[in-house]
Amino acid sequence: MGTSAFSGRPSDLVGRQIAGYRIEHEIGRGGMAVVFRARDLRLERTVALKLLAPELARNDTFRKRFTHESLVAAAIDHPHIVPVFEAGETEGVLYIAMRYVEGSDLRGLLDRQGPLPLATAVRIAAQVASALDAAHEHGLVHRDVKPGNILVSRGTDSDHPEHVYLTDFGLTKKSLSLTGFTTVGQFVGTLDYVAPEQISGRPVDGRCDVYSFACVVYETLAGHPPFLREEDMALLWAHQEDEPPPLTESRPDLPPQADAVFAKALAKSPEARHDTCRAFVAALRAAGGGDPSAGHPSTEPAGLPAVPPPPPAWARPVFRDLQP
Repeated sequence: MGTSAFSGRPSDLVGRQIAGYRIEHEIGRGGMAVVFRARDLRLERTVALKLLAPELARNDTFRKRFTHESLVAAAIDHPHIVPVFEAGETEGVLYIAMRYVEGSDLRGLLDRQGPLPLATAVRIAAQVASALDAAHEHGLVHRDVKPGNILVSRGTDSDHPEHVYLTDFGLTKKSLSLTGFTTVGQFVGTLDYVAPEQISGRPVDGRCDVYSFACVVYETLAGHPPFLREEDMALLWAHQEDEPPPLTESRPDLPPQADAVFAKALAKSPEARHDTCRAFVAALRAAGGGDPSAGHPSTEPAGLPAVPPPPPAWARPVFRDLQP
């Protein structure tokens, strides 16, 4: 980027003002972006500011698509999708400003607690499924569902011990023109959770997210993703060709009916999977004997502020439009 303010290390940006935001500290990073906690100087609020790798902004097609679809994502009003406040470009770098969520991501929760009780896993999964299906109703496919993109904040009471948010919609594509690769030749998706059709470059729809989501839920219960391979190419091959090991091999305490649920959600062919993420969660809940949410330990992160519980289904038009 030459003399761009974004040259050098991300740590060099701490304390600087970018697009009306003062950067406070780094809170996360991936292969294509760095996320900072920042202060919105215009509205005096804390935000999560995501800065994408400069080379992405140099591709005209990617830049236009990113801006358009960030606006589409910002228009989705859903209690389990992190609100997008602003998306744009400054000094040759694309950025997204989002709500800052106090708490941990699911990756950190699993690292601390290990495999979760079925009740907890289903409770978290139901909230993520609601968010993913809402996105699909708006024509968006996430394509990178992973524990690091699922934020877990404190809920309000014993019936809602967690409030879960799905984040990182800035790199999605419209479902009618999707493949697993961006126009700049970079793979979008995380290898532990990537759907077979993403790997092969075939068009994808919401059932791609069903597969990735099922991989994540499998990990919340087993303590590891469905496929464990030392080499990346072997892992990609496994997603395309190998059958996932039954969940009960790692969790013999779980009902054997859960194995069939995951076998369907992780089918190689999208047509063989559950039609929606909520249908997958409903099948998993039924395999566990109904509603397992009562009387189980929660994952309340200590010291976090409570957030409002999601409104009931009948209170929000966007919910009424969702497939069951």
